[in-house]
Amino acid sequence: MSFLKVKGLHRRFGSVAALDGVDLVVASGSRTAIVGPSGCGKTTLLRMIAGFDVPDGGTITVDGVVLADAQNQLPAHKRGIGLVAQDGSLFPHLTVSDNIGFGLDRNFDGREKLVSELIDMVGLERSMLARKPEQLSGGQQQRVALARALARKPRLMLLDEPFSALDTGLRATTRRAVTEVLVAAGITTILVTHDQNEALAFADQVAVMRAGKFSQIGSPREIYARPVDAATARFLGEAIVLPADIADGFADCALGRVAVVGGARTGRADIMVRPEQIEVLAYGEDGKDVTGMASQIDFSGPSYDVTITTDAAAPFVMRLSLPSRNVLGEGDRVRLRVAGAAHVLSGPGSQ
Repeated sequence: MSFLKVKGLHRRFGSVAALDGVDLVVASGSRTAIVGPSGCGKTTLLRMIAGFDVPDGGTITVDGVVLADAQNQLPAHKRGIGLVAQDGSLFPHLTVSDNIGFGLDRNFDGREKLVSELIDMVGLERSMLARKPEQLSGGQQQRVALARALARKPRLMLLDEPFSALDTGLRATTRRAVTEVLVAAGITTILVTHDQNEALAFADQVAVMRAGKFSQIGSPREIYARPVDAATARFLGEAIVLPADIADGFADCALGRVAVVGGARTGRADIMVRPEQIEVLAYGEDGKDVTGMASQIDFSGPSYDVTITTDAAAPFVMRLSLPSRNVLGEGDRVRLRVAGAAHVLSGPGSQ
């Protein structure tokens, strides 16, 4: 059941179109990640949904109620929407307890009990309630910010790059903890991030934004395996994109003869293979495999990055990350094989 509907949303700042006809549908209780490079419009969209900015055109509807259009704007404090910002935005002069309960009526009899329940919910010790934000780690501050947002029992939660200031290990731990809280509470959530891995791990639905509009919306697996174009493919992770001649469900390309998803496409087109699909095998006589040579090897513990250049009149160069149990040496020769099918990208040359 759809809960949030954004239809034809436009917003201009001078000559720049921050949002250029954005459409988005979010199901009740689901998690959507909006991902894209800096300046693509994702934070502007979040501000529109929250009520901090007014659209030039289009509508925003939550649970059947129009929150904003070009003529009317429901004030932010009446929307029932929670927001957790990048830095948490905690009040430094207030205790954790007062930060969590900031939006609650001070005469509310159950205020203290609710604050205690909320800090339990986000996985922090009650002893922290008396502390000031400066006495907490970055991850703890973000959990407090989440508890504060949950205190008003929002029907929709907006997360604006809330984990970006945390180091890698803490970032993943905090994201998992926040996800568990939101799932348990059944709150519809939208996460804005520029981190592709974060978007794929967090969401039921991923929306890729570029230049003020969505280039593709779908499930994490679908959008990673079947991106609509090369730009989307590369934004969602490492991608090997190469030209190919397609016929009868196969593509002839620099990596040999490779099966493609679906059998209807024919002619010249670009295909995409993810690096994890490339099998690097010991060099030997096998006419079915493409061969190449290893160079530019960078060891990093559990894995290493290596450049492999294929043996061909027009060599194809790719960068792969391989497990370090079988480290190649500079100049080693290898065989290459593609596991699974390649994805045919849309664009010039495709039919």
